[in-house]
Amino acid sequence: MRVEIDSHSGFCFGVVRAISRAEEALQEQGEVFSLGDIVHNRVEVQRLERLGMHTVTHDQMPELGGRSLFIRAHGEPPSTYRLAEELGIELIDATCPVVAKLQRRVVEAHEKMRQVGGQVVILGKRGHAEVIGLTGQVEAPTLVVETEEDLDQIDFTRPIYFLSQTTQSISLFQHLCDRMRSRATDPAQVFAHDTICRQVSNRESHLEEFAGRFDVIIFVCGRKSSNGRVLFEVCRRANPRSYNVEEASELRPEWFEGAESVGICGATSTPKWLMQEVADAVAGQKP
Repeated sequence: MRVEIDSHSGFCFGVVRAISRAEEALQEQGEVFSLGDIVHNRVEVQRLERLGMHTVTHDQMPELGGRSLFIRAHGEPPSTYRLAEELGIELIDATCPVVAKLQRRVVEAHEKMRQVGGQVVILGKRGHAEVIGLTGQVEAPTLVVETEEDLDQIDFTRPIYFLSQTTQSISLFQHLCDRMRSRATDPAQVFAHDTICRQVSNRESHLEEFAGRFDVIIFVCGRKSSNGRVLFEVCRRANPRSYNVEEASELRPEWFEGAESVGICGATSTPKWLMQEVADAVAGQKP
């Protein structure tokens, strides 16, 4: 079989930056604590743990006084920074610049809506680290929507400021925006700002073309990756013979029956070395 790795897949700028800073800190200090998984990829997290990184929760922060705590690319709400200062924790802040800009936009949106009695709505995955950081920027409530059904929680008689988690689907954002305007008492009072990261969103059209060129697609990403779920669906729509794995051990021989070509691709949280491992394993398959 011909096996090809998508050159556009793999870590985005924000994740590359975070991993690099983590490796530098580990080399200097030998031990660093990460507030949550540094990246939503179990295999990459395990690699960094072998270098001395420990993943901790917010509840464990009181035990870390005097130590270094890593803020991953997803960002954190201001309350985390205040608590770290109170506890004497040194922060290594690797918040993605795109996420940091969106955090500031959330604060600005709330101020604008406060003046007109409006509401701020974010397209995002509930419980996702980035979304928690975004909704925690201000004390006022921020509505989080994942699907069209979630729009029922919005008061369409009031102004709406619509934003998005950086790794969401552009088409879904536009669809929900259109639905909001169709339901709003005054469509002109729906202010939508597409805050989706273009380094991420531009992969959708590329992956659609890439997936269509092969008999089989193997999409490599962590189970926790929100971006991975979006991009895998792009592949599956373009090629029904698309399969999602976390690592090479999950490959199944029957997937490759009759296949002459296999494309390997992944999420913005998937390291290149892991896609190469999967590609090597696929090359050894006997269709």
